[in-house]
Amino acid sequence: MLQRIKQWSVVLVLVFVIGAHWALLQSVAWVGMAVSFSQTDSITVALQKTFDGEHSCAVCKMVKEGKASERKQELQKTESKFEFFTAAGSCELFPPGPIRHFTPVPEQADASRAAPLLQPPRPA
Repeated sequence: MLQRIKQWSVVLVLVFVIGAHWALLQSVAWVGMAVSFSQTDSITVALQKTFDGEHSCAVCKMVKEGKASERKQELQKTESKFEFFTAAGSCELFPPGPIRHFTPVPEQADASRAAPLLQPPRPA
């Protein structure tokens, strides 16, 4: 039971985040308008009055104002957003430093020329 409540709460939050609640309210308003107009007129005239935009009901006006206020808030959020740009500067490439060849110290050079400590084995 608790898992199902969590799932439905996530669904409801997502519905409000993406703005689908306005579509749901608008759909309810259109159904109500079609029903009320069809009581006095034919169904075709009732549907024309419902969707022509001239015969808006209170819920339609509320949905329109709500959508407009959300757009206004979104614009204000985007205007106050900080954007960091890197300054256009020069890119400098440095050549590699000079390669230094180290020569062995003369003492070490003499030691490398000395005879090996062990004599190689000789065939018998």
